[in-house]
Amino acid sequence: MIQAIKQWFCGMRILKWLAALGGSSLTALLLATLAAAGASVASPAAHAAEVCYQDDSGRIVRRRRPGYERVPCPGSESADEAVTPAEDEAGYERQRTVEKRTEDTGHPSSMSARLATRGEISPLPRPDPSDYPAMVPMPDRWRIMDALGFKGPWWDPYNGRNVFKADKPVVGEWFFNALIISDTVYENREIPTPVGVSSTENPGQLDVFGSNDQWLVNQNLAMEFVWYKGDTVFRPPDHEFRFTPVVNYNHVQIDEILGINVKPINRDTRRDDHVGIQAAFYDKHLRNVSDRYDFDSFRIGIQPFSSDFRGFLFQDNQLGVRLFGNRDNNIFQYNLAWFRRLEKDTNSGLNDVGKSIRDDDVFVANLYWQDMPVKGFISQVSAYYNRNREDEFYFDENGFIQRPASLGEERPRDYDVYYLGYNGDGHFGRLNLTASAYAAFGKEDGSVFRAEESDIEAGFVAAEVSYDLDWIRPRVSFLWGSGDDDPFDDKSQGFDAIFENPQFAGADTAYWIRQPVPLIGGGRVTLSSRNGILNSMRSSKEEGQSNFTNPGIWLVGAGVDLDILPSLRVAANWNYLRFDTTEVLEVARNQGNIDEEIGHDVSIVATYRPFMSQNIVIRASYARLIPGEGYKDLFPDEDSDYLLLNFLLQY
Repeated sequence: MIQAIKQWFCGMRILKWLAALGGSSLTALLLATLAAAGASVASPAAHAAEVCYQDDSGRIVRRRRPGYERVPCPGSESADEAVTPAEDEAGYERQRTVEKRTEDTGHPSSMSARLATRGEISPLPRPDPSDYPAMVPMPDRWRIMDALGFKGPWWDPYNGRNVFKADKPVVGEWFFNALIISDTVYENREIPTPVGVSSTENPGQLDVFGSNDQWLVNQNLAMEFVWYKGDTVFRPPDHEFRFTPVVNYNHVQIDEILGINVKPINRDTRRDDHVGIQAAFYDKHLRNVSDRYDFDSFRIGIQPFSSDFRGFLFQDNQLGVRLFGNRDNNIFQYNLAWFRRLEKDTNSGLNDVGKSIRDDDVFVANLYWQDMPVKGFISQVSAYYNRNREDEFYFDENGFIQRPASLGEERPRDYDVYYLGYNGDGHFGRLNLTASAYAAFGKEDGSVFRAEESDIEAGFVAAEVSYDLDWIRPRVSFLWGSGDDDPFDDKSQGFDAIFENPQFAGADTAYWIRQPVPLIGGGRVTLSSRNGILNSMRSSKEEGQSNFTNPGIWLVGAGVDLDILPSLRVAANWNYLRFDTTEVLEVARNQGNIDEEIGHDVSIVATYRPFMSQNIVIRASYARLIPGEGYKDLFPDEDSDYLLLNFLLQY
């Protein structure tokens, strides 16, 4: 409309100039023509400008809205003009078309400019105070994505905000997290196996050693349920309840009778199942001690604990109380704990809460120091006290004696042993280092081979060095555990752990670490326990007592980790093993001149993660023990090997 008025005024000015020049009749004709044209141009715009709408409360706006009545605009010269229903409907349709085009293009400003040039009303009127609604509460910040329409199925932990994976609270600030793991293991192995004393699977077999072929299937279904309160982005939760039951089924078959059960009627096959409680604790966040969320927390119940970075001394899920926290922006971390050990199920190795608690206590105090001595390296100092008062006979579920061990005098004993240790883990540039050292000292009320009190004096050192070369990581390993060179003196000098689970030198892919090698002819004890590296000569690490009268161990190893693909890692390992001393073995076997060389342990493992996550992990490993002279003195002169297949699913 403004543009039309400008044109009209411009035309009138030209006519006045013509009039000044003369030609009154021509001038009059042009004036009349331009006046009529100006009126016709200005009329639609003026008419459109006078259109307004009124609601029931009397509020008048220029933009038509549903339910508003069309009225003349206040102060309009054409306020008395009537608008026909057809004109009203046509104007409404024009306005809706403009609004639709604005929504489609997403450029309301450019649409407003085009409408302004045509003299039409803008679809985006100037807001007034009544256009602003009252404050409306928004959903909590965890459910903003839900409000925007991003939702996924309840069973999918990746797409959407999953309430079962603690992506959003269940109520208030309380979260729930569920974890389900299926762990399936198949093993085909060769282990020295004695011929049954009272019966045999192979009639006419008179040798001490029978067939060493064995195979097993072990299935664990672990379910972890966590209910906690608080924001865990920068600090621990205020309250946490955790419950982890594990359902186990295992099947074992060997070629000899009495190898896996004391009753000959059970022959050479064993099937068993068990439900173990691996975690059931309450965790309370006591306080924050700095503005960077340094804290103190308290935990009580069955809980996981690891004494060091590689699980050399004590790594288990046991009943206890624990005070822990950190200081100085997480530079220092500490643990103060007391554990009373639970009995284990014989065949699954899981906790058995249906049995009486053991009279075996572990007291812990340790301190972690980040970036000590250099950035990227963590140092830890620790002190442990293991008090054992298990002075009664205990038989496992298969009928074999576990406490005391069927070795030497086979008499109940108790002990008090203290461990002082240093552990370090980290890197110096591209050089990675893990190191551990422990000194064990104390007293035991009678050692394995003598009934008198004995002083415990033992030591342990281990280190692994690796170097990163792009996708290749070569590494070398060293380990020493002291042995007892005189089982009849008043000193017990063989190092033994509380409950070891070493992640070292190939871990469970290595034959000597994975398999329990029995000391045939010297009692129902093993040289090294299953998933253990020390030659502790105990009945089992799960149900037996520590034994500080043992031959000790030397290990020197080398290996390499190859990241072939982001989803595929291949690792190879070689370990050379020796006894530290053999005097204890010679007494136990009543056999002289046993060599110290155990042999060479070679292994290879491939780990495949098809989705480059821990949701599906497929692992296959093969290991072979090439016997040395000491192993040949104890067992038949033949290689022993094992094949392991592991399939893991995790939700």
